Amino acid sequence: MPDPASARATTAADTATFAISRLAYLTILVTILLAIMMMGVSVAGFGWMLALPVLQIWWIHRIKTVADRDGLTAVHTVGTSRLEWSEIDGLRFPKWGAARAVRPDGSAVRLPAVTFDDLPVLSKISGGALPDPFAAEREARLAAQD
Repeated sequence: MPDPASARATTAADTATFAISRLAYLTILVTILLAIMMMGVSVAGFGWMLALPVLQIWWIHRIKTVADRDGLTAVHTVGTSRLEWSEIDGLRFPKWGAARAVRPDGSAVRLPAVTFDDLPVLSKISGGALPDPFAAEREARLAAQD
């Protein structure tokens, strides 16, 4: 059975890119529809809303997290954050919102588009710097099959 995390991430030999789902582009149709409806009330007052779908496309395309052998690069709306694997104490997954990479000093860096299901991919790319919580279950299932 294919791993859902590896299917969601774009992976190369030593890197993985975690991006927002392409289904998010469907929200642009709703934004265009709302802009057109509002322009029906006042073109002069709401014409600026036609810029929203362009900004939305840019944002969906930009937001991502790239993992490589050296560390993580989190690409945010404005700016990027680079963390080496040695700078990461662990990951935190709040109930609502993006995952966070926790530094030894307690500060956290938001990791866009990373979910709990992506931990096996992150563990593999980090060379074990981040543990894979699914590894024990996977090994037990394979041992039971033998």
